[in-house]
Amino acid sequence: MNLWAHIAQAISEATGKDFHLANQHAMGGGCINESNRISDGKRSFFVKTNSSVHGDMFEAESESLQELSSAGAIKVPQPICNGIFQQQCYLVLEYLDMRGSPDMAQFGQQFADLHRTSHNRFGWHRNNTIGSTPQVNDPMDEWVEFWRHNRLGYQLQLSASKGYGGELQRLGERLMADLPVLFESYKPQPSMLHGDLWGGNASALTDGSPVIYDPAFYYGDREADLAMTHLFGGFNSNFYSAYNEAWPLDDGYPVRKTFYNLYHIVNHLNLFGGGYHGQAIAMLQQVLAEI
Repeated sequence: MNLWAHIAQAISEATGKDFHLANQHAMGGGCINESNRISDGKRSFFVKTNSSVHGDMFEAESESLQELSSAGAIKVPQPICNGIFQQQCYLVLEYLDMRGSPDMAQFGQQFADLHRTSHNRFGWHRNNTIGSTPQVNDPMDEWVEFWRHNRLGYQLQLSASKGYGGELQRLGERLMADLPVLFESYKPQPSMLHGDLWGGNASALTDGSPVIYDPAFYYGDREADLAMTHLFGGFNSNFYSAYNEAWPLDDGYPVRKTFYNLYHIVNHLNLFGGGYHGQAIAMLQQVLAEI
């Protein structure tokens, strides 16, 4: 039995309906995993595969999608099954026809609805990944400490280990010491977050219904989730107006937006190299100047 025969059998067991692979088409769009659409002529599924060492990553993604779906706010692809066969791991998801253009006002409203799903602590019960970087989700009661230890602090330590010292670390240490200033009059609640929402991780069904996928799930400040939507574009004024109407943002959000996006830029520095070094330093300087 090869990998695809094994996956077909796993789908049959998970769905209770026999699935016999008839068609397989490679799908683009990912830089970490290989992706394929498979079909038996009647039903289709989206399948991610990778080396077996990434099995935990797929398990976390499957559980993340289940939690996001449980909020009943935004459509996500439903996980079908996941596992390891020989030297490869796989994740099978519901196949969605995402050739539509999202209704951005609906998207903004639904994103606010997602964030209203709360928890009693920041973080999550398991770690996952942001891109291919480990993301630590150790639960904490205090948001400042969570971000200091599990988010920006973790990324700065990783960048130091990769040789990015000097000004990046000096400015980073200053910001880490001054973190409480950013939250003197703002007390975030643990909201359900996608965790990695940029334009490439969102789409729509043919009727315009928004769809989100590839999460880096945890419970945290909703501003951190919203901030990333600004980082690489893809979200228009209708999205932000609808979100703010559904759940108005705090006046301090513009400063914290840059602060939160530092996490992603330093992560990009760690993943892709020096092209993000200058941007990270400029963002650190901006936040320090504004607090």
